Amino acid sequence: MTNKITFIGAGNMASAIIGGLIDSGVTPDDITATAPQESELEALRTRLNIQTQTDNNAAASQTDVLVLAVKPQIMRDVCEALSDTVQQRSPLIISIAAGLDAATIDQWLGGGNAVVRCMPNTPSLVGRGASGLYANARVSDAQRDIATQLMEAVGIVEWVAEEALLDAVTAVSGSAPAYFFLMLEAMEDAAVELGLPADTARRLAIQTALGAATMAQQSDKDPATLKQNVMSPGGTTEQAIQHMEDAKLRTTIADAMQACAKRAQAMSKELSGH
Repeated sequence: MTNKITFIGAGNMASAIIGGLIDSGVTPDDITATAPQESELEALRTRLNIQTQTDNNAAASQTDVLVLAVKPQIMRDVCEALSDTVQQRSPLIISIAAGLDAATIDQWLGGGNAVVRCMPNTPSLVGRGASGLYANARVSDAQRDIATQLMEAVGIVEWVAEEALLDAVTAVSGSAPAYFFLMLEAMEDAAVELGLPADTARRLAIQTALGAATMAQQSDKDPATLKQNVMSPGGTTEQAIQHMEDAKLRTTIADAMQACAKRAQAMSKELSGH
């Protein structure tokens, strides 16, 4: 990737992506990050040796890829202040803000822009992210490749053909790290009830989750088959799984994901004003 990339916003997710890009071979001189205060940029500049700027328009006027990494609540003000520069420069726009649709972002930036919406998740902060991406009709194949490379710097990328499917992405990966943290929390509590020290229980539960995920990632078998392979007739695992099935764990998970997707839809309407 030889494009000039500018991040509007220098928070945790932007920092993680920038670090991943540099690790993947992108020259730090080709990356700029902006923030309102110089103090917010100093550590990032020192650690990663990138360009920094407190003037969003000055940074955007020199870029090929503009990554919008500010909170959704201030996105309108940020975009409208950038619109003249964006209209002149026509960079690829990549938004990692939750809940704001591509058409709204495009409108705030003056219209006619190539916009990619990205739904990342917090494991991106440790290089194990999962991001869902959607491109509007103005995004070229070459620009899709740029967006893919950018987000692959912190994990895997999956494209969706319809923007509405990003709500499902939110349910299955965007919000989902918290589901697994809840499972780990519950397993630790239960193990303590069974007599294990809390730190021992936590380490065993975390390593087991990591091991199971790694097996699922590396295996050509589906999760149902992998689950079955752990179970022996009349054995301990079968007892545990049967209890979860009787307690309708599948229904609980499905209902939770439906609630997550519905909330994502509602937030999009609230934030975009339509």
